[in-house]
Amino acid sequence: MNTFLLFISGSEIFIVFLVILLLFGADKIPELARMFGKGVNEFRKAADDIKREFKTSADEVEQEVNEFSEKLRREKIQDKKITDDDKILKKKN
Repeated sequence: MNTFLLFISGSEIFIVFLVILLLFGADKIPELARMFGKGVNEFRKAADDIKREFKTSADEVEQEVNEFSEKLRREKIQDKKITDDDKILKKKN
């Protein structure tokens, strides 16, 4: 999950929290946590929007490719019909 926390021991985490408590005070920590939570939430929303836009674009491209492929298939079939009709006409003459 988070590789950063793998390299920090429990005592180091305790010291970091103690320094934060001393710098900001007990009344500011909940406000900082709220701001941090809002920031993380906004980041997730932005990431989801980017994923959604990418998926929509990919779906549109896939649809266009499928339509083009179907058109080529129909043209190939029609060309084969014309070629077969020409062979039949040549045999009759």
